[in-house]
Amino acid sequence: MDLIYKPWPWYVSGPLIALVMFLLIMIGKRFGMSSNLRTLCTICGAGKHANFFKFDWKSQKWNLVVVLGTIIGGFIGANFLSPDISVNINPDTISELNSLGFSSAGTTYLPTELFGTDVFSDIKGMALLIIGGLLVGFGARYAGGCTSGHAISGLSNLQMPSLIAVIGFFIGGLFMVHVLFPLIF
Repeated sequence: MDLIYKPWPWYVSGPLIALVMFLLIMIGKRFGMSSNLRTLCTICGAGKHANFFKFDWKSQKWNLVVVLGTIIGGFIGANFLSPDISVNINPDTISELNSLGFSSAGTTYLPTELFGTDVFSDIKGMALLIIGGLLVGFGARYAGGCTSGHAISGLSNLQMPSLIAVIGFFIGGLFMVHVLFPLIF
């Protein structure tokens, strides 16, 4: 396997994330993805219907560049830097996922049972997507930011609310994976 296809080691990617956060702190900016949804809704005119969307969205243009970079980087990574679409995960995890009905476990990054086009014709799949989207949206709004904003930016700024939110994210994720997920599937 060529060197270009290996994931970046922590000692490269970690300092790069730290450098970006240092630069954002120095220029007085905060990083987060969920705030971009508010900015996009404001650009589309949502401020005419709700006060939450009445703010100077032009001050957030820089953050929209982050979203564009994420989309472009994801496309480049998936299409030009990945030799195949399989995921190197533990064989025990693959067999457990297979027992839950995920036949694509270990062969793709996203399970086709949840993210394939067939989900749009399945009532259970659509219900999970809608309920999950509402819960994520509500959670990000209620917590005052998304996981990336709190875990990367908030913790870099030593904010106690972000530490509490990140602990809550982890507890919720563990509860979902170990309690709710087996019940749903």
